[in-house]
Amino acid sequence: MPRGAGPVPEVLHEHMTDLDHFLMVYRFGLAEIRTKLEILAEELAHRGTGNPIEHIRPRLKTPTSIAAKAQRIGCPLTYADLRQRIRDIAGIRVVCGFVSDVYTVAEMLTRQPDVDLTQTKDYIAKPKPNGYRSLHLLVEIPVFMSERVVSVPVEVQLRTVAMDFWASLEHKIYYKHSPQVPARLRDELTAAAEDAARLDERMERLHREIHGPQSSPRHTSAS
Repeated sequence: MPRGAGPVPEVLHEHMTDLDHFLMVYRFGLAEIRTKLEILAEELAHRGTGNPIEHIRPRLKTPTSIAAKAQRIGCPLTYADLRQRIRDIAGIRVVCGFVSDVYTVAEMLTRQPDVDLTQTKDYIAKPKPNGYRSLHLLVEIPVFMSERVVSVPVEVQLRTVAMDFWASLEHKIYYKHSPQVPARLRDELTAAAEDAARLDERMERLHREIHGPQSSPRHTSAS
């Protein structure tokens, strides 16, 4: 069973038809963003400049996961409140080869006129204390329904292969040792994140030496 899956909370279960429609809009928004990313990847590959995207993983929060986050942040379980306060119901992870690719893809996506960038959190420029690195973008995308247009928030996480490797294993280690991870393991995980960052820097340098200075990363500031 996927993490976060489980029985639908009773307050949401009473309105299953509304719940299906509520999540359907987010699913459509996710599909719109995924299509945009796939078009960019295919176009760049066709131009012979190389595909900066290694793979794309969309995800939609389950009702149980939504309810758990709502409880954690003190959000009432009404669709209006969930829509307003939980902005990562729809999310997509984009894994790139190089740090420069992360910023290139982010720029190409957010400069499209129908993609509204509402928030940027640059954990590559400013990693979290545990060593986590990734570029988080919160965007809104219009979804054209039969009778209306809905602006859907989608969280886009962009990271390198090395960052993704570290984050995936860090999650598994924390999940196994929940609720408390020994301090020694926390320190080793942070050190491993630094090792992964150094590997990214080394591969970026090699990439730049082979392909020229135009491949160097462009860092944005967190907001």
